[in-house]
Amino acid sequence: MKDIKTIGIVGAGAMGKGIVQIAAQAGLTVKLFDVSSQAVEAACTSLQQTWDKLSAKGKFTPEQVKAAMANVVACDSLEAMADADLVVEAIVERLDVKKDLFKQLEGIVSAQCVLASNTSSLPITAIASACEHPERVVGYHFFNPVPLMKVVEVIDGLRSDPAVGDALMELARKMGHTPVRAKDMPGFIVNHAGRGLNIEGLRAAQEGVAQFDQIDAIMREQAGFRMGPFELMDLTGLDVSHPVMESIYQQFYDEPRFRPSPITAVRLAGGMLGRKTGAGFYRYEDGQKQLPESSAPASLSQDLKVWVAPYHSVGHKRALSLLKTLNVSVVSSDKPPADALIVVTPYGEDVASVVSEYQLDAERAVALDTFFGLEQGKRRVVMCSAATLPQWRDAAAALFASDDSPVTVINDSAGFIGQRVVATIVNVASDIAQQTIASPKDIDLAVSLGLGYPKGGPLSMGDSLGAAHIVEILRNMQRVTGDMRYRSSLWLQRRVQLGMSLTVEAKTGTV
Repeated sequence: MKDIKTIGIVGAGAMGKGIVQIAAQAGLTVKLFDVSSQAVEAACTSLQQTWDKLSAKGKFTPEQVKAAMANVVACDSLEAMADADLVVEAIVERLDVKKDLFKQLEGIVSAQCVLASNTSSLPITAIASACEHPERVVGYHFFNPVPLMKVVEVIDGLRSDPAVGDALMELARKMGHTPVRAKDMPGFIVNHAGRGLNIEGLRAAQEGVAQFDQIDAIMREQAGFRMGPFELMDLTGLDVSHPVMESIYQQFYDEPRFRPSPITAVRLAGGMLGRKTGAGFYRYEDGQKQLPESSAPASLSQDLKVWVAPYHSVGHKRALSLLKTLNVSVVSSDKPPADALIVVTPYGEDVASVVSEYQLDAERAVALDTFFGLEQGKRRVVMCSAATLPQWRDAAAALFASDDSPVTVINDSAGFIGQRVVATIVNVASDIAQQTIASPKDIDLAVSLGLGYPKGGPLSMGDSLGAAHIVEILRNMQRVTGDMRYRSSLWLQRRVQLGMSLTVEAKTGTV
């Protein structure tokens, strides 16, 4: 592969403009073409304004701005790409349109020119099938906004020359981005791994476990995510996220882990897309998210007695430690007395299953999610069954909020909210590794940079929270629900059995 010095960008939208910016800043000559000459002109004007703002903030010198702008060449025809070393398309997500473009480009560029697609969901192998030389066709998937999202997926099609991908990996580093390598599979890495948060959050809402804002608050303030699933979908827009959910589900031949929800289908049909339409899962006034008013917790009864079920050792220990700091009367007996609040601490089970198995009084029983810890200030989650009486629900909420920590009360659910969503995220990432779509290192890198997930990415998250606990949650969820979406990935299951980290390759080099 020769050095890539001149890049052609086809498509002057947000993605194309972003790629032009980072390439020009890296000193590359960038040729920009769009079927709309006005789009090219608007992109160039926007780039000049962006660089002027950066200069005003002291991040660029006037000389750097001038040099970057000089590197951008506005083109009025596709034939202007003739001397490019690389052409990246960033046009509409339609396979037929992309194939037609690549076929045209082959008749224009040199035999050594690399052809890359910025597609987020279409198969690279299918795009390359339109070309006489599919070995030079690869995926080069950036994320919006390109200058700020410092990760790019390099995707090898079935006929791609590995040297082409190697060259694009090096080019990404030159442009200040972190490259990750992926096989040509639906969703690649980031869009594939990102299914767990949105789809499982939607499933919990569909089951009536909690409201959208409650689920988001739990994922932020208990599980440690920057955004909950519904905030994220409102930001992205359902016109973007719902088709991706459907596409990945269909491309994996109705894999239960990726089953979409009718919740998003209905909202998409109704035009409630999110921030861009002023209404989605939330209402937006002047761009500000509107939240429902929250009620103050009931006052704590001074004579409240609490019995913590001893059936789940880790959760039992964590609950007792918290209750000690709250100075509450904990009853230590084999069976709960008739006047005590019953607290269970399951992983992956619901309240109904636990009280049924151990013959507890369902009217006084609640579950406390201990999986993420119970530190003061971290959101705590209390779960009630259909039989829990309101006075015991309120007593539990008041108790666990008595040190001024926020508390969310949810309806019965296998795996609460945080447990089920995080276990699904770790499980999906483990299966990406199992399918050798990407290395464990690149999976974590891509997801942490592309989605901002905590603890260094999903596989590292699994290690941090305890991979054995993740498997326990998944197995209990599958047992309670009967849903195959919760079956454990073999990568995850086997590494737990072998006592291995989820982030390491097999010692033999195989999965």
